[in-house]
Amino acid sequence: MIPTEDASARKREIEEKLKQEQETLSFIRENLEKSDQLTKGMVSILSSFESRLMQLENSIIPVHKQTENLQRLQENVDKTLSCMDHVISYYHVAKDTDKIIREGPTGRLDEYLACIAKIQKAVEYFQDNNPDSPELNTVKARFEKGKELLEGEFRSLLTRYSKPVPPILILDAISVDEELELVQDEVVLEHLPEAVLQDIICIAGWLVEYGRNQDFMNVYFQIRSNQLDRSIKGLKDHFRKNSASSGVPYSPAVQTKRKDTPTKKAPRRPGKDDVLDIEIDSYIHCISAFVKLAQSEYSLLTEIIPEHHQKKTFDSLIQEALDNLMLEGENIVTAARRAIMRHDYSAVLTIFPILKHLKMTKPDFDTTLQGTAASTKNKLPTLITSMETIGAKALEEFADSIKNDPDKEYNMPKDGTVHELTSNAILFLQQLLDFHETAGAMLASQGTVTSSVAQTSSSTGSSASEFNKKLLSTYICKVLGNLQLNLLSKSKVYEDSALSAIFLHNNYNYTLKSLEKSDLIQLVTVTQKKAEASYRELIEKEIQTYQRSWAKVTEHLADRNMPVLHPGTKLKDKERQVIKDKFKGFNDGLEELCKIQKGWAIPDKEQRDFIRQAQKKVVSDAYRAFLQRCANIFFTKNPEKYHKYRPEEVEEMIEKLFDTSA
Repeated sequence: MIPTEDASARKREIEEKLKQEQETLSFIRENLEKSDQLTKGMVSILSSFESRLMQLENSIIPVHKQTENLQRLQENVDKTLSCMDHVISYYHVAKDTDKIIREGPTGRLDEYLACIAKIQKAVEYFQDNNPDSPELNTVKARFEKGKELLEGEFRSLLTRYSKPVPPILILDAISVDEELELVQDEVVLEHLPEAVLQDIICIAGWLVEYGRNQDFMNVYFQIRSNQLDRSIKGLKDHFRKNSASSGVPYSPAVQTKRKDTPTKKAPRRPGKDDVLDIEIDSYIHCISAFVKLAQSEYSLLTEIIPEHHQKKTFDSLIQEALDNLMLEGENIVTAARRAIMRHDYSAVLTIFPILKHLKMTKPDFDTTLQGTAASTKNKLPTLITSMETIGAKALEEFADSIKNDPDKEYNMPKDGTVHELTSNAILFLQQLLDFHETAGAMLASQGTVTSSVAQTSSSTGSSASEFNKKLLSTYICKVLGNLQLNLLSKSKVYEDSALSAIFLHNNYNYTLKSLEKSDLIQLVTVTQKKAEASYRELIEKEIQTYQRSWAKVTEHLADRNMPVLHPGTKLKDKERQVIKDKFKGFNDGLEELCKIQKGWAIPDKEQRDFIRQAQKKVVSDAYRAFLQRCANIFFTKNPEKYHKYRPEEVEEMIEKLFDTSA
């Protein structure tokens, strides 16, 4: 049982806590009431604010809409004013651009083109909006005037700044160092100053895009064509002037060594051939110059002329210069044809260096003329064909002329030296050596092929170069064969068989030595392996024929009819007369032959000495033996009358043979 005091305390404690809780509850209630009052006040305020806000919105929105409308109206007014200004500006374009258009584009191309652009826009505006207005005609006329002045500026710039390329620059551009086989640093052919070129490109672009004009392309090719032609003619004049004054027509800047120039010249006719050589060199250089200049022109043209017009314009541009070169080439062919008619075959040799160069240059020609008309591309092949035809004709007729050269007595060398026909034939063939590929191809092009050569080449499958080499070898052997036959015929003109032999010996020896010196022998042996040995046999045969002419001298020294001689034996009159006749026959024969043969000629010193020595030995040995047999034999009271010459004197007389100066 809980004590009473404790219960009272506990009760008081509970009551006290209850009181506190009641106070807390009262506080909460008071606060809730205050909160409700505040909430009601806030709701009242918010409701009042919402009401006012709605009133404000109802007042502002109409004002906003009205302001927006006013702004739109303002923008429309501004746009209308701007459009009006823009439209009005078109009506003022003619006036505003009048001064600039009249003064032209020179020196202010960008400003001028901007001015033209304004006029063009005005034309477009009036065409779209007011096609019947007089202003359209005004701006159209102004546009056409502006275009006309641009075309004039295009022509003026081209004319003023297009100059022929200096000959020295052209020569530098086409020069090659053959020994080092290095192409020189490429020479840039600047046809127009860069600033001028850019203006021309700009005008051309405008004329194509806006001017709807192609006439400027005709203007372009006419002006540039003239300059191309003048450049080549200037190079030709340079050759003539410099060759005439110094004989050096080449550029001083670059030492050139041309592959297409012959190392040996054709038979020279003083004065005339000098001019001819200059013309040949000039033409060869002009061909190379045309290719280089045409390539340069095409490079320039591609910057100015629209792509789909470039080939046609280029074709027109090069025609005049190309036609002039082809005409000059045809004139060379015509001159060669006339020379053949006069039987002047050496003149035809001028074609060979030119033809060789044309064929060497043809690949560059073909590349440069790619895309041009067929008639343009065919011009060089046509000229090459003409030259090959006339050249082959000359070769064939030359071979025939060697065979058929008449045996005219007055035309024969009295001293038996080398005939002019031989020297001319060899000299002609030596020229072919410098152009053996050209000459071989020339013969092949005309079908001048023997069946044996064709079969040999077919069976061995040799290249075209080897085939042409064999063909030329066959031709040279034909000429040499014709020459040999003609010389044999000519030798019969001589009444003295010994002189005939000397004549043939000299000509055969000259032919062989010439073949060996010029390396023609290598070409001959392509088809005739034993040619050299054959000539040596012919030479030896003629020497033996000549030596037989001394038989009528040495036969007097022979033992035939010689009396049997013993020392101290007295000879009969008949026997003495035999010895006298032998001496006299020998002396007279020796004197006669030496007198005659001293006037004959053997130009080759080696051969001359050889024949003299051989003859001295034969005659001297026979004479010494004869004198030995007659020694101590009394056959005359006047031995000096018969024994006129000592052996040494006989040798001296023979030593003077073939020496017209003795």
